[in-house]
Amino acid sequence: MFVVTMDQQGSRRVGDRVEGLLAELADLEGADGVVRAFERTVGDEVQAVLDDPVVVVDLVLRMLRREGWSVGIGAGPVEEPLPASARAGSGEAFVLARSAVERAKSRSRPVPVAVDGVAERSAADAEAVLTLLGSVLARRTDHGWAVVDAIEDAAGATQVEVAARLGVTQQAVSQRLRTALWSEEAAVRPLAARLLDEAAGAHEAGDAKGDR
Repeated sequence: MFVVTMDQQGSRRVGDRVEGLLAELADLEGADGVVRAFERTVGDEVQAVLDDPVVVVDLVLRMLRREGWSVGIGAGPVEEPLPASARAGSGEAFVLARSAVERAKSRSRPVPVAVDGVAERSAADAEAVLTLLGSVLARRTDHGWAVVDAIEDAAGATQVEVAARLGVTQQAVSQRLRTALWSEEAAVRPLAARLLDEAAGAHEAGDAKGDR
C-alpha cells in the first residue's frame, strides 16, 4: 500500500491553496488504484492512500509538474480495515509517509519528493528515479510540454497529425519530443513503479529493511 502525503510550500507567502488542489485532484476519487482520495489532514497538508504504484508515479509527476508541493511517499502495510477517512488511518505506510514528506521539504533537495518504504534499498532507488524524472520535467520547455500534452491527449495520433493540430511541422514535433526526453520518460516510468512496489514489500527477498 502507498500513502502519499503532500505539504504546500510557502503557504504564508502565497496563502492556503489546499482547497484548489483538492478540486483539481477530485478526478482521482473512485479511480482505479485510489483506495482513499486526497483530503486535508492538518494545516496545508493533504493525504491519500493508493494501492497501484503506476498510479502513484503518475500522481507524483503530475504534482512535480504543478510545483508548489513537497511530496512524501510511504510504501508499506496499513492497518485493516482502513477507515473511510485517510487521515484516520494508521500503520507503517502512514509513519513512513510522514518521515518522507519531512525529508521532501528540505531545500537542499533538487526535487521535492522522497520515498520511505519497508524495503529501504528499493525505496531509495525509487526516490532516485523519481528525482531524475522530476528533474527532466523541470527542464521541459513550454514548447516541449505542448507537444507532449498533444501526444498524450490524442492517444494513437501520429506525429504528422499532432503537427497539424499544433500548426507546426512534423520535424518540429520530432525535435521537441527529443528535447523534452519524452521517450526516455515513458521508458523509465515502469521502473519507478516497480521499485515502489518493491519498496512496499512486494519483493522482500534480498531487500529487507536495513539490508543495504
